[in-house]
Amino acid sequence: MIKIGISACFMYPNLERDYFGPKTLSYIENEMMNYLTRKGILPVLIPDVKEEYLKDILDEMDGFVFQGGADLAPITYGEESIGKWKGDAYRDQYELKILDYAIKNSKPVLGICRGLQLMNVYFGGTLYQDTQTQNTAANNHRSAALYDTIKHKIIFTKGKLLAELYREENDPHVNTVHHQAVKQLGKNLEVYATSPDGLIEAFGYCKEPEGKVMGVQWHPEFSSTLKGELIDADKLYDKFLSHIN
Repeated sequence: MIKIGISACFMYPNLERDYFGPKTLSYIENEMMNYLTRKGILPVLIPDVKEEYLKDILDEMDGFVFQGGADLAPITYGEESIGKWKGDAYRDQYELKILDYAIKNSKPVLGICRGLQLMNVYFGGTLYQDTQTQNTAANNHRSAALYDTIKHKIIFTKGKLLAELYREENDPHVNTVHHQAVKQLGKNLEVYATSPDGLIEAFGYCKEPEGKVMGVQWHPEFSSTLKGELIDADKLYDKFLSHIN
């Protein structure tokens, strides 16, 4: 059984909740679980535990997926918050420990939305805290009301992995559910795709085979919402799985 470790999203204590009000919850969004689960493949939530236990858990994983969710905290990439975008510094540190393990142990990694942003920061890059505020050339890439029902065209970098993977796509589109984006690209990352307004939509770590350590800004797990209108999400996951020994 192949085990895919998934970093957790967190819900922090909130006494207005009817259940577990004073407690912190760790969770995985359900469409993500369905996207990653296949015969012989078990997605596993990586618990937020003491470091003395964490390595033994990570040693059991064959690959790692970093899911979307809360913003990264600006302090994590050396900036002060410009407004309401405070982010989740606690989750940042939890995930960076996992990502550091994955990179140093040459494990396959797929970062999705926030996961791509986390990878960029890990490799020394920075983010737009809010693209509409800090990059006037950028289109609006997120609508809370429309959520995963909006899309945009994607431009694949010629000669790179995604251009080959989706070579039969005549009019490739992806969904868009983010308001933060890569600003300065991290070290040893190469761009696989951009949006029409120039934002980085996918990249890979150039010190590993193409696709072994990769981030995408869209949500492949949400592709069924716009079925038939977006690039094939399974091809992306297939490529990730191909790097698992």
